[in-house]
Amino acid sequence: MATAKNKAPKEILVVGSKVKDVIRDAGLRSDGELIQAVSDKVHELLADAIERTKANNRSTVRPHDL
Repeated sequence: MATAKNKAPKEILVVGSKVKDVIRDAGLRSDGELIQAVSDKVHELLADAIERTKANNRSTVRPHDL
């Protein structure tokens, strides 16, 4: 989903079919924009983890940074 600040959607980081499988297994359907929205959340999560890593003067992003 592109906004005024975000001119173009970011690269998809999730496997769309796997996300859809999880939704389908729950007995639901997925919207066409869901995969991009999930990927955008992953981008946010990773950006925060990267910032935490840098703030702690480390060069390795670890699970607890998430």
